[in-house]
Amino acid sequence: MTASITSTDAQEGQGPATSGFWGLTLGSIGVVFGDIGTSPLYAFHEAVRGAAHGEPVSRVMVLGVLSLILWALFIVVTAKYVLLLLRADNNGEGGTLSLMALGQRALGRRSWFLMALGVVGASMFIGDSMITPAISVLSAVEGLKLATPAFEHYVVPLTVIILALLFAVQSKGTALVAAAFGPVMVVWFTVLAVMGAVHIADDPSVLAAINPYYALQFLLSHGTIGLVTLGAVFLAVTGGEALYADLGHFGRKPIQSAWMFFVLPALLINYFGQGALVLSDPSAIEHSFYRMVPEYLVLPLVGLATAATVIASQAVITGAYSLVYQAVQLGLLPRFEVRFTSETHAGQIYLPRVNRLLLIGVMLLVLLFHTPSNLASAYGIAVSTTMVADGIMGFVVIWKLWNWRAATAAAVIVPFVIVDISFFSANLLKLLEGAWVPLLFGVAMAGTIWTWRKGSGILIQKTRRIEVPLDDLIRSLEKRPPHIVKGTAVFLTSDPSFVPTALLHNLKHNKVLHEHNVILTIETAHTPRVDLSERFRMEKISEKFSKVRLRFGYMEQPNVPKALAIARKQGWQFDIMSTSFFVSRRSLKASAQSGMPLWQDHLFIALSRSANDATDYFQIPTGRVVEVGTQVTI
Repeated sequence: MTASITSTDAQEGQGPATSGFWGLTLGSIGVVFGDIGTSPLYAFHEAVRGAAHGEPVSRVMVLGVLSLILWALFIVVTAKYVLLLLRADNNGEGGTLSLMALGQRALGRRSWFLMALGVVGASMFIGDSMITPAISVLSAVEGLKLATPAFEHYVVPLTVIILALLFAVQSKGTALVAAAFGPVMVVWFTVLAVMGAVHIADDPSVLAAINPYYALQFLLSHGTIGLVTLGAVFLAVTGGEALYADLGHFGRKPIQSAWMFFVLPALLINYFGQGALVLSDPSAIEHSFYRMVPEYLVLPLVGLATAATVIASQAVITGAYSLVYQAVQLGLLPRFEVRFTSETHAGQIYLPRVNRLLLIGVMLLVLLFHTPSNLASAYGIAVSTTMVADGIMGFVVIWKLWNWRAATAAAVIVPFVIVDISFFSANLLKLLEGAWVPLLFGVAMAGTIWTWRKGSGILIQKTRRIEVPLDDLIRSLEKRPPHIVKGTAVFLTSDPSFVPTALLHNLKHNKVLHEHNVILTIETAHTPRVDLSERFRMEKISEKFSKVRLRFGYMEQPNVPKALAIARKQGWQFDIMSTSFFVSRRSLKASAQSGMPLWQDHLFIALSRSANDATDYFQIPTGRVVEVGTQVTI
């Protein structure tokens, strides 16, 4: 999850002068831990109900579930993400796609296996971005039923209103709201700890669950029910992957410190408090979280829980924006419109199309499942899939990039992958109860990415057949020069070795050549950002032709005029007002002989048409652009 409230320069706990260690730590509490921090609302309740399976709640069930939650938080979140993967940063950035890029760099080549893992993990993360707001806000608002049964019929409508408002304000940016995230979540975690501490006294013997024996005994003695319960226990660690995804926004040390010394203790104390309450009063399991406070405090707690769940939802929404933006930069998806909502924080972006799709998905989930218990069946499978992918890609990074022996790397990472696969298997048991929803979305998302990649490859191959080598054209023009006009022409192309289609058409139809011609290639690096010294590279290949390469990180917004201005320092007299940018616009038609099924052809064409205009995407002044159309059959 990647809601940005601090500088994206933060690395290793060192932010800019205005955002010190404690500021970053507070920011991470507000953004990074929103999802996992609201898990006490439903995780313990759902896990114990799954363990009981309609039978009365017993001491063995409560201690077994608590022990499973405790060790899941220790192994999956603390050991795997906080202590290990937070060290696998890609120039300070984390997350599934960053890990994929890091693994490919470690191998020194493009690996389709790593690409597939990254795509699957990213697709499932976006599926999680739909479920988290639905289940979190539903769980918070459901507390109203305890205050008065009359509110029972208003839970779903009120949830819909809250979520609609949340998505409606996304276009305004989150800078003002984000400033309050940290303090609100500090209050939330403090309240969690106080609630738990008060109720541990109800039955102090609940602390025996610290012993992993209770977790193992429960799993071994309950068969299939134990596996079902394990799937529900996983709800307590959903959001753990956010620790790694937000690395670039807050840095490793602030995230580690916030988790180890504040968030983790607060969560554990609350879970054990719920366990002690249920041991002393088994009927409390129906609403174990809200039953921890007196009736007169239920409404204030519902208000605080709603605020916390809105923050958790905001974090996954902005995380989805960031992940889709990375996917576009890596060439996995077509260009989407990106709006920057902050003049000071580059990480605060808004993608209108993604926002609409998330809103539709979240609303459908709320209206389809109605209650957190029903949605719990759909939750977990998406996150567990992402965690399995992260573990396997982490092995490649530890082995190849950190130069560990393969056996040592395997000894470290394989136990984590086994645990992740166990959780994944447990969540698969809920396939028909709702887990099919994120899987269906993940398959659709992965299919879209696969279609875009495959179609783009076919399009490049077809274009290559009719392209002319640039060197051949230059030699031909030197022998028989056309009419020369003043000014500079910039031709955008993906391969500077061949003549851009727009240049060929300009010569063919206008029969003129500009005084200065620039063959411009824009590259996306496998790093989040590119140093300004590496942004621009120019090669003069003849009196009238030059090649220019601009490099951007996959977390950066390409700005061609601003990047070309750097060329002035290298001696190129670039004047935007005397420069024309030539862009090719392809008109695609489906063909049965394209190499893809016809349905995939139509999907690729639809994706191409929906792509944001290159002029807008690269921030080129529209008044300086000349578009040249070509038709390609694919």
